[in-house]
Amino acid sequence: MNKSIFSIALTAVLLITPGWAQASDDLALRKIISAIEQGWENADGTPFRNHFLDFEGARYIESGGQNEGLSDLVENHVEPEGDALSGLDLIFSNIETHIEGDFAWAVADVEVKATVKKGGREIHNRGYQTFLFRRADSNWVVVHTHSSSRPVKKN
Repeated sequence: MNKSIFSIALTAVLLITPGWAQASDDLALRKIISAIEQGWENADGTPFRNHFLDFEGARYIESGGQNEGLSDLVENHVEPEGDALSGLDLIFSNIETHIEGDFAWAVADVEVKATVKKGGREIHNRGYQTFLFRRADSNWVVVHTHSSSRPVKKN
């Protein structure tokens, strides 16, 4: 291969690779968010254990409350909601991902619908969710979440 063809090929690879990597990372983050959505809806801690980095000092914040550490989040929040709520429907939409090297974050609209089993109270909240990620051993993991929502006003 002559030098000019090699130069053109190398330049093309260098220009295309960052875009491809960015798209691949975006897809990976969206798959994690989808798994978390399913975990909440099914009161299943598995997606959280698979995709969250469990470390000392981890905090997950939701509408003024917080869980300290992954076990607290899963055992005292995610899994018990299956016993407390019926028909939980959690929707993350308008997801925006931002990737800078081995750090990323995502911001999403969130909508929550459910019925409280004890008493039958209907829940319908909307708000926002933030996820912070870092790349660990070439995989993206969640290091922090923050959700804030409020009841949807009835007309």
